[in-house]
Amino acid sequence: MANVMLLVGTKKGAFILRSDEARKDWQVSGPLCDHWPMSHVNYDPATATIFAGGGDAWFGHANWRSPDLGATWTHSSAGLENAEGEPPVTAIWNVTPAHGSLYVGTDPGGLFRSDDGGETWSELKGLRTAPAREMWNPGGAGLILHTIVPHPTDKARMWVAISSAGVYATEDGGETWMPRNHGTRAGFLPEEIRENPVAGQCCHRLVMPKTDSGFLFQQSHEGVYRSSDGGVTWTEVTAGLPSEFGFAVAAHPRDSRTFFNIPLTDPFSGRYMPNGEAAVWKTTDAGDTWQKLTNGLPQENAYMAVLRGAMSTDTLDKAGVYFGTSSGQLWGSADEGDSWRQIAGFLPAISSVEAVVLS
Repeated sequence: MANVMLLVGTKKGAFILRSDEARKDWQVSGPLCDHWPMSHVNYDPATATIFAGGGDAWFGHANWRSPDLGATWTHSSAGLENAEGEPPVTAIWNVTPAHGSLYVGTDPGGLFRSDDGGETWSELKGLRTAPAREMWNPGGAGLILHTIVPHPTDKARMWVAISSAGVYATEDGGETWMPRNHGTRAGFLPEEIRENPVAGQCCHRLVMPKTDSGFLFQQSHEGVYRSSDGGVTWTEVTAGLPSEFGFAVAAHPRDSRTFFNIPLTDPFSGRYMPNGEAAVWKTTDAGDTWQKLTNGLPQENAYMAVLRGAMSTDTLDKAGVYFGTSSGQLWGSADEGDSWRQIAGFLPAISSVEAVVLS
């Protein structure tokens, strides 16, 4: 029988939740990583290692790792520094293993790689000279590289999302990068450049199915979008959702046209689930239509918010779907969103959730 882990990053350390294949009863361990703020906790199946990235102005920044599923931890930031004269790295926002390497995204807008399991790091400097770099500006959380999407089979291809810069892609292992924002709105930019700008959009989250389909899906500051050509062009699929604003989106592990999204009220109206009714929205046709999923979720006074990394799916036959809130509740569905139950209720503010299935 498979075992399931939920790797949870919070404002006061990492947590690990464990269950069996039924996903009904969960054991909680944590807080881990000495209570450091953890923006993202992830797992590398190739080395059976858990990695956690985070930090802030008080703690500093570092990548933590555990080779024994969370029993012990060490951390290193050797080489995780910008060049002299550049703004200093303040925090790690994403940690993603891919094709034998480990990547982290940082504030401000940096991408680093480690080829020795996180012991030492080097910057992929090609992103610093990417086209339209002059249009990058900090979003509400800073100029953060918060999402890293490796191609599932081609190690030379990768996408990143930066607030507020938009989506960028490389096809040569990070040597050069090109913006991938055609068709996404940016109404907050000055009027003279807001009509389909090359860059400067505020992508909140970017996901790709684990299947090699070419599909990408993003929740932006202004709308929800899909791409079937690796981000070269985008089609807006916000119609049918209660709001164009939100942060969290997750892909089905096998069906490239099935995605999950959590809309929130707009930035000036609280940034919580509309009408205080908790809901996850699901599409099975790549955003052409949407279904509201509420069974088991509170429908009154649920003024919850879900941050950009705090939604994930597992890979079991009936895929599990999970999300964590900024007020510390962790919710899960063992039937692809048809029904929900609260897994944990009193965690610190949740920044990220990653689901891992261990055989």
